[in-house]
Amino acid sequence: MSDYDPTSLEGVPQAGRSRLEQNKRGLFTSDLSVAEFLLVKEAGFDPLGLVVGSSIYHIGFQQSSWKVSEEMTVLSEAMYSARELAMTRMEEEADQLGADGIVGVRLEVGRYDWGQDMAEFIAIGTAIRHRGGELHRAPNGRPFTSDLSGQDFWTLLRTGHRPVGMVMGSCVYHVAHRGMLQSFKQMGKNVELPNFTQALYDARELAMERMQTEAEAVKAEGIVGVQLTERNHGWGSHVIEFFAIGTAIVPYGEERQISSPTPVLDLS
Repeated sequence: MSDYDPTSLEGVPQAGRSRLEQNKRGLFTSDLSVAEFLLVKEAGFDPLGLVVGSSIYHIGFQQSSWKVSEEMTVLSEAMYSARELAMTRMEEEADQLGADGIVGVRLEVGRYDWGQDMAEFIAIGTAIRHRGGELHRAPNGRPFTSDLSGQDFWTLLRTGHRPVGMVMGSCVYHVAHRGMLQSFKQMGKNVELPNFTQALYDARELAMERMQTEAEAVKAEGIVGVQLTERNHGWGSHVIEFFAIGTAIVPYGEERQISSPTPVLDLS
């Protein structure tokens, strides 16, 4: 977990600081769609400004064994730490605006030709604050984070739940190669490849378990909007990152009656 300083603007360029000052004076910026903007306002929140966190990270080297399926712990830790740095800096920007939380958060990874072992990790979202002064921050005092859309955020609040933070788990895994003799035996046959099946299964489970451990740490009731993705990031054909992310939620206020769904016919 990265150190968090709500007063920190370390690394933010002068143009970024000027942008935040404009937001403080009342000019908000947002990546919300018009429909999302409407529903966030309807939920009792005002957008304050677009907040960004960035970290360009050098990813270390770890040797893998040709015949062994195993986690690449050096790479797993790098991918997690870099994302956490970006998220922390985004939250610190939100704190500068006096936000309760950040909605519509996107976590992106970019690579550039001038650094094969480097990657830029970017976290971006819209900082919001409750219009009535009701505190919606996470239990650790930070602004909450959520990758839910404005529509999903509005719907979640109507159920009597609120987001407390994005939770994530990362696992970079080396999948062992098949031997030449084994490949020849299976050529032309419909047959399961147990070593591949087990390796991918193990890696996904590790990522999911770590995400759930983060949710338990913030005393969440559950996680919504979970996404489980697989990316190679240029490490070679047998090294894959499994990344699990979602929004941890808790109940708040009195229990609410959830309206029955209304069928809608799209005429477009």
